[in-house]
Amino acid sequence: MASSKVTAHDVAQAAGVSQPTVSRVFTPGVTVSAALEKRVREAAKTLGYRPNTLARSLITGQSMTIGLIVAYLDNPFYTEALEKLSHTLRERGYNIMIFMAANHASDVDQVVHDLLDHQVDGIILASVAASSALTDRLRDEGVPLILFNRGHSDRSISAVTSANFEGGQKVAEFLLSGGHQRIAHISGWQGALTGADRCAGFLAGLETQGAEAVSVTDGLFSRETAAAATRALFASSLNPDAIFVGNDHMAFAVIDVLRSELRLEPGCDVSVVGYDDVAMASWPSYNLTTVRQPANRMVQAVVTQLLGQIEGSEPVAKHIEIDGPLIVRGSARIPQGWTR
Repeated sequence: MASSKVTAHDVAQAAGVSQPTVSRVFTPGVTVSAALEKRVREAAKTLGYRPNTLARSLITGQSMTIGLIVAYLDNPFYTEALEKLSHTLRERGYNIMIFMAANHASDVDQVVHDLLDHQVDGIILASVAASSALTDRLRDEGVPLILFNRGHSDRSISAVTSANFEGGQKVAEFLLSGGHQRIAHISGWQGALTGADRCAGFLAGLETQGAEAVSVTDGLFSRETAAAATRALFASSLNPDAIFVGNDHMAFAVIDVLRSELRLEPGCDVSVVGYDDVAMASWPSYNLTTVRQPANRMVQAVVTQLLGQIEGSEPVAKHIEIDGPLIVRGSARIPQGWTR
């Protein structure tokens, strides 16, 4: 015969404490003495007790769950960042519920509607846009929202990004210092502030030194589009000696085309610079020079801001930009005086 489900009352009896004490031990943010917590947790482990989070949410009004909406996971930056997000939220006592959505307003709005049915305490949008109707609804519902790696013109919406404009400027300075004359840019999607700001910073950095890009193509954050743009560049008379690519995911495709189809070697025949510094960027097969998005610091900022709004310690929305360094590797000519 199957044994009956272990309750908090059973744990309380085994540990020699009250049932409310057991509840406090398993409620994130509630402090009990270390000795008492150890006794309760040991009793719970022995009995096989699992706290009823649904029942707790009905009492506290909090599900301790954060909804995250992402448009795609093929970009390795997001898979790496989401792992960090999940780990950091769990350290704070929250679970994460991930939903996929196409990157257009109607689909995102529907997914948010589904998340609200799950009584999430807050929502993170990663790589997807937020419509004004959506933000108004969440404001009315009292559910905090934050954008991760996606800017927004509405300053009342919390957002955490890298310093994209400044990152683009760093790439321009680096390539010009290397003596490049024919610099092309395969940008991130220009419909998103992330791609637009990196492009604007890059072009501004060129302009300050009297230079301009020989070509700017919207790569749409797509490997296929970036690969096609690379073929088109070298099929034309432009013959660039350097390419700044709007993220590493596209830059890998650019390098693959240069090597396998065009028989050109990055760092020797043509310089390639990306943006993100995902783990693959340091692989010897790519050895990609790139602007690092400080994912750990960005994740910490997202969690601090979002949970601060949920718990009341950070009630005001903030736009946070976090600067990251240019990581110099072998895919681009290294200017004199620069070191890896």
